[in-house]
Amino acid sequence: MNDLITLLTDPTYRFFLYALVGGLLASISFGIVGTYVVTRRITGIAGAIAHCVLGGIGISLYAQRAWGLEWCDPVYGAILSALIAAFVLGIVGRSTREREDTLIGALWAVGMAIGLLFFAKTPGFVDPMVYLFGNILLLSQDDLYVIGSLDILVLITTLCLYHPLLAMCFDEEEAKLRGLPVFFLYSVLLILTALTIVLLIRIVGIVLVIALLTLPAAIAGHLSHRLWHMMALAICFSISFVGGGLYLSYNQNLPSGPTIGLTAAATYITVTCLAWLRRRLFRQKILPAIE
Repeated sequence: MNDLITLLTDPTYRFFLYALVGGLLASISFGIVGTYVVTRRITGIAGAIAHCVLGGIGISLYAQRAWGLEWCDPVYGAILSALIAAFVLGIVGRSTREREDTLIGALWAVGMAIGLLFFAKTPGFVDPMVYLFGNILLLSQDDLYVIGSLDILVLITTLCLYHPLLAMCFDEEEAKLRGLPVFFLYSVLLILTALTIVLLIRIVGIVLVIALLTLPAAIAGHLSHRLWHMMALAICFSISFVGGGLYLSYNQNLPSGPTIGLTAAATYITVTCLAWLRRRLFRQKILPAIE
């Protein structure tokens, strides 16, 4: 532990401090948006958006190196492709008769294929592993400002639309009968999900993005049935997963992204098994008494 404290305070290893602060800040967006994603059951849509991001990143890198467009940062391509995927899944999917799962599968495959093709054609060496599995240790001070800005956007949106989003997530038909703009609310949720996924990819990568977006909220769902309680617990769990994963990766010399993802998965499996055991014991105790 003393070594870790020394590492955080040593200016030479400032990147580790940025990684920890960035992970803690990102946990706010992960916990809030992840709770909506789990409650609304759009994990598949979130996964499709995440894999479409690779296409935007590949195109941006190619434009940078092949066409000399230095301003075309991969983050911009990631954001644009995520928003396009959200638009297709949200607006096009709802206004046509195309099955949602078909669109999810198509976007999932097309996004990955486009990204890998542009990686192959980009001049110089491009390591797709950085984007597929992430590297939180590459976060910079500017990234912290971006993460903080997204946190503010998510918090403001949640405070302003908490009750309408709550109604839309739990019972869309009832929300329509109450006159709520369900289509607008769903679009807002998809946009927040897309932006959060872009942020999340910098930490755990595309392959593990769903783990940190949904597992903290899923664990919180076993412990609470009120939306804001779930959000608070999901934020706490996300903070613990990022902090614990970073500590383990430093201690055991492991890659940070997979370590964070496995920490979240192990906790989820444990909590789920305990919840199942509790329900089983409860049935064994109650049913004989009823009979």
